[in-house]
Amino acid sequence: MSLLPFLVSGLGIGAVYALSGVGLTVLFKASGTINFAFGALGALAAHLMWTLVRGGLPEWAGLLAGVAAAAGIAFLYGYLISPLLKNRDSVVRSVATLGLTLILLGTMGLVWGETPRRLTLVTDAFSLPIFGARVNGTRLAALAMTVLGVVGIGLFLAWTRLGLAMRAVANDRNLSELVGVATRRVDAVAWVLSGTFAGLAGVFLANIVRLQPTFLTFLVIPAIAAAIVGRLTSLPGAAAGGLAIGLLEAVLSAFPDLAPYRSVTPYVTAVL
Repeated sequence: MSLLPFLVSGLGIGAVYALSGVGLTVLFKASGTINFAFGALGALAAHLMWTLVRGGLPEWAGLLAGVAAAAGIAFLYGYLISPLLKNRDSVVRSVATLGLTLILLGTMGLVWGETPRRLTLVTDAFSLPIFGARVNGTRLAALAMTVLGVVGIGLFLAWTRLGLAMRAVANDRNLSELVGVATRRVDAVAWVLSGTFAGLAGVFLANIVRLQPTFLTFLVIPAIAAAIVGRLTSLPGAAAGGLAIGLLEAVLSAFPDLAPYRSVTPYVTAVL
């Protein structure tokens, strides 16, 4: 049995996990907060896009609207709620995001229910042969988005004033405040970036697997595992961790005796 088709499939889902891990790492580096609402934000973006496209909106406009909604809610939380917890430790700030998760999950349950659906994308229409296996265009797009995300965020942190401010806050928040860095604005930007990554990851996962609120909300589990691989500080490390989780899940699914255990892959990867 050839593992190549499974590895190719795992590369696509791994790219989504990588994108998610990068989104979590960006926020943690700037604010010390793990966003447990990451998957719920992605689920909201995907469901909103699905609804708007079914209503006649062009796919690109639905995508922008869905991702913008996720980024907007993340901004509101980061600008209005997160500052209220700035003097609490990292664990408290992170656990507080579970409240946002429950609000989003409850809202999506009322509006869309738990019926599994599939979000189709224009990238589904083409594929490319790679090492003898055909790779769906959406999986390639997810992989490309991950690479662009890591490179783009890296350049942003290294070459922009706001990026330098984010790095300063990540190194020493108290000292940054003393020298005049607007830490509240830095946190808000980090939340927007994380929300954007969540929206994109949610859309890709809704296409590759399925569109369902609870399922997409649990995207946060492999995302956290990927971020832990990068020690919550390394963007390339988080991306590599996400890809590794996706590939390992795919390999396990190739063997009937091991396939039931693929759900533990994120935990094993994080521990190792």
